Amino acid sequence: MNILELIGRTEPLFETDIRNHEAELSGLVRSSRFLVIGGAGSIGQAVTREIFKRKPRALHVVDISENNMVELVRDIRSTLGYIDGDFRTFAIDCGSREFNALMQAGSSYEYVLNLSALKHVRSEKDPFTLMRMIEVNVLNTISTIAKAEAGGARKYFCVSTDKAANPVNMMGASKRIMEMFLMRASESLPISTARFANVAFSDGSLLHGFNQRFAKHQPISAPNDVRRYFVTPQESGELCLSSCLLGDNRDIFFPKLSEQLDLTRFSDIAVRYLQALGFETFECTSEDEARDRAPELIATKRWPVYFFASDTTGEKDFEEFHTGAETLDMQRFTSIGVIKNEPDYDADKLETFLTTIRSLRAQPTWDKPELVDLFNHMIPEFQHKETGKYLDGRM
Repeated sequence: MNILELIGRTEPLFETDIRNHEAELSGLVRSSRFLVIGGAGSIGQAVTREIFKRKPRALHVVDISENNMVELVRDIRSTLGYIDGDFRTFAIDCGSREFNALMQAGSSYEYVLNLSALKHVRSEKDPFTLMRMIEVNVLNTISTIAKAEAGGARKYFCVSTDKAANPVNMMGASKRIMEMFLMRASESLPISTARFANVAFSDGSLLHGFNQRFAKHQPISAPNDVRRYFVTPQESGELCLSSCLLGDNRDIFFPKLSEQLDLTRFSDIAVRYLQALGFETFECTSEDEARDRAPELIATKRWPVYFFASDTTGEKDFEEFHTGAETLDMQRFTSIGVIKNEPDYDADKLETFLTTIRSLRAQPTWDKPELVDLFNHMIPEFQHKETGKYLDGRM
């Protein structure tokens, strides 16, 4: 199945830029040692593949998902094979004592790339998962930067999200707060990052759900009023590696908008997806109808779909990779834009955030409103869209 065709494109986004800088990218990879944190997620796997195929001196991968790590290794062995460099994986949490031990075990890395994240808007529905989002997206970033610097790293890369630009959900806001801490840390260790759109068919995404629903002969459900930008997994890996190796300190890389990168509706992708598999779509008027008629319709090569208007908390009306207040370099690359940053941050706010989170985490439990208030303090322009409805309430 051609992912580009499904998301409405004909050509890869970054082909020209990667070709123009391949010698520099390959030279840096061949001479360096890499640590990839969160390397078994969809973006992490893509970045790991981009590094592996350029034959690094060492490539160590950390992730808490043991099963995804196994698949990463199997995938690499089945496609790229082997390298002379030291390639190893560790099924550990980057916030654990085991990770601390790994970082003190004598291995040193020129480049540390952090791809770990809680990325779903659905993860902000309750204060407990939301607190873990803060731990993963903010606190673990702070701690891994400190360990990278103590280990003599040359550069630290951390993935961000387009949802950090003028955030309307807690996930995007957590990444914007993370970027504030990156600015502070950049004064002692060079740091770069990347913002990009939805990664097509990444684990847990709606498009990945299409695969699961098809395999299980279940209806496909998608919003018909939400338009998003999509990149392929390989493009996500190329953008992250380019930012890590080619970006200056505090640079944020993002895909330039063009005819090749246009907004696409989830419902339109669902139609193209089912057509590629030889099915017509049969649009149902309710979830109940889609569930009840699935066996009958699928038997006649018609797939039940339920398309709806989105009304869940945290959905942004449109996507953007930067704000009007940010300084851009749109000349260096053909298809990649760069946000140029000064080390501009409010040290008092950052300390208030850490003090408040430590205090809350010391309590037996906590409530979502106090976390929302803290985010509003950190980002005064934060426009959290609370509707009382969440994606877990959808099929």
